[in-house]
Amino acid sequence: MRFAPEAGQRFILTVDTEEEFDWTRPISKSGHTLHSIARLAKFQEFSEAQGVCPIYLIDYPIATSPLAAEILKPAIAAGRAEVGVQLHPWVSPPHDEEVNQFNSFAGNLPHALEREKFHRLHAAIEQNFGATPLIYRAGRYGTGPHTAEILSEHGMAIDTSVRARFDYSAAGGPNYRDHPVTPYWLDRSNGLMELPLTSVYWGILRQIGPWLYPKLWRTPRLRGALARIGMLERIPLTPEGVTLEEAIRGIDIAIDEGLPILVFSFHSPSLAPGFTPYVKTEDDLDALYDWWRGVFAYLRQRGVQPSNVKDIMRSVELATTARPS
Repeated sequence: MRFAPEAGQRFILTVDTEEEFDWTRPISKSGHTLHSIARLAKFQEFSEAQGVCPIYLIDYPIATSPLAAEILKPAIAAGRAEVGVQLHPWVSPPHDEEVNQFNSFAGNLPHALEREKFHRLHAAIEQNFGATPLIYRAGRYGTGPHTAEILSEHGMAIDTSVRARFDYSAAGGPNYRDHPVTPYWLDRSNGLMELPLTSVYWGILRQIGPWLYPKLWRTPRLRGALARIGMLERIPLTPEGVTLEEAIRGIDIAIDEGLPILVFSFHSPSLAPGFTPYVKTEDDLDALYDWWRGVFAYLRQRGVQPSNVKDIMRSVELATTARPS
């Protein structure tokens, strides 16, 4: 697909905005908390100071939280933030399925149930946040055979569920190992594009990374050794488990490969200590903010400008309607 050439290379910041739960325990529709919602205010202020418009991908407990709406609604109304949909089926009504690992991937649900869960979540976001969401990410990246149809039916413009170069099939989810990392059309007739999360291979062997890396999944020590000696490393653009130095290497590869849009992501519970494996202390939280400062500074240095859903849609429209002189 094409973007307006004057847009140059851009990046977006997506936030998987969700409840807190114990990542080490089986998935449950109860027992979650919402303590980290209050920390969204600081992150929004930080992002605005950096000239970045966060895209909050909201699931049902957040969509129905008065505090989340109070914090984010003014920024969304002013265009300083955007809102999207993130479907965690285990906490999203109707609760007609058995809650288990297989059904935690929304695309595994029966068509009618996936659609109804999405419909109710989409409506809750519209009602409580005063904006129509146009971007979607399936929780656990769990798309299925009917997801695109459901999104098109609801007028969605972008799906960003594909985590290119990752494979979730061992847990019953999708395999995105061979999916492209560049944007592409899911349903061109309805204007629905796929905007994959950005993950790249770095190192001397990166050209054969798509073939070699999956063969190493049973040998994490070997993967680590190859990364340390600069042979092969998979780098997703996230502060969760990725150092600033690694992220800069990933940015360089993405720029060199000509990706039109770099997609960054992280989970909102990481904005408070103790709710994810990545931020356990206030020092870890300070490090997370430092990571973003370093990434934003490097992106400015490389000439990669922040973007949002509205800008992306405008760029695609301009490229589509442009005619040769």
